[in-house]
Amino acid sequence: MADPADKPFWKTTPLGQMDRKQWESLCDGCGRCCLEKLRDGDTNELYFTNVACKQLDLRNCRCKDYKHRKEIVPDCVQLTPRNIRRLDWLPETCGYRLVAEGRDLYWWHPLVSGDPKTVHQAGISVRGRAISERAAGDLEDHIIDWIK
Repeated sequence: MADPADKPFWKTTPLGQMDRKQWESLCDGCGRCCLEKLRDGDTNELYFTNVACKQLDLRNCRCKDYKHRKEIVPDCVQLTPRNIRRLDWLPETCGYRLVAEGRDLYWWHPLVSGDPKTVHQAGISVRGRAISERAAGDLEDHIIDWIK
């Protein structure tokens, strides 16, 4: 039987018991959660767009000012162990969602690969596929189907 100490922290530590460093490292740096989303008021269907929050650095797919993001973008949703399971817009590939659902991280996740570039190399990130909300215009013109 394998020693639990040999397993990575995301397989042995519940989300609510992770320290800040562990919690933050679950983010794979894809930027998908920072894309604007539309929800149909009648059907509740969710639509992703390729329009990124103005705070997303489109090159490295990280927030330009993560520490102050809620002050700059008041409707930015802070992920917590409590709300992860309720956020239906988190992509299926999201590290937080995967761990919350008891699933493992993908090979390209930096915690698995040891390299923050693999999320981009695997084509998971929004790098090269998103535009800033400052240049977008109507969100309806930017609906995409490459995120599930």
